[in-house]
Amino acid sequence: MLEGYLELNSQKMPRTLLGTSPFIGAAQFGHRARLYLLDLYRNPEAIAQIIARSYQMGVRGIQLIPHAPVVEALQIAREEGFPLDIIATIRPESEKEDMDLLSDLDASAMLVDPEITDQRDWNLLGEKLDAINDTGSVPGLITQYPFQTSRELLDSSVLDDFKLYMVPLNRLGYLMDSDTYGPDERAYFREIIGKLDKTIIAMHVLAAGIMTPDDAFDYLKTQDFVDMVALGIASEKEAEETFLKLSQR
Repeated sequence: MLEGYLELNSQKMPRTLLGTSPFIGAAQFGHRARLYLLDLYRNPEAIAQIIARSYQMGVRGIQLIPHAPVVEALQIAREEGFPLDIIATIRPESEKEDMDLLSDLDASAMLVDPEITDQRDWNLLGEKLDAINDTGSVPGLITQYPFQTSRELLDSSVLDDFKLYMVPLNRLGYLMDSDTYGPDERAYFREIIGKLDKTIIAMHVLAAGIMTPDDAFDYLKTQDFVDMVALGIASEKEAEETFLKLSQR
């Protein structure tokens, strides 16, 4: 499942990406977020070990949120012989700095943060997508509101300006903007995504650790519109277990 590479704008991109949300202690992890900040964010060497183990398990890409400790860890891993292709998020508070850094790191793609995407200000998004395109990286969007934002994107002025679209997706509908995520909602979501006709990266597949990898990946393999997946990993052991199970699907 989701092995190998795909090609987009003459760029080869790995279909499985190491997610970096645990490394920055993202809020969706609840009480674990503080532990991740202590154990990972403040310890780039520990992050680098997870990157290395993920590489050893066959992962060749990273969905990079370019906080300084994560970038440092990525560079440590590269120097130790574990290079990962970069599909990156541009942070709203440091867009220009992030784009310059990511260009220096030869990022294959840069994605607009959901804080900006989900404002649905098409003129603003168009400017940001043009700026990404000017760097030579593949432009994309990330949403935390996959129903509402995707519906409105269909009639937007930026529909042809981006190639990658990163959306939350899991069987529970966790962190998706749907009161329920039953069969009707799933069919409707599939319809919207199909009409967008973008390369889809699934995130929150494990529902921030609520779902087991077995359950998550059994559901993921039924979603044939998914082209790539980003999986947040918080330890070497998690990397071993998660990426082994993914490879067996």
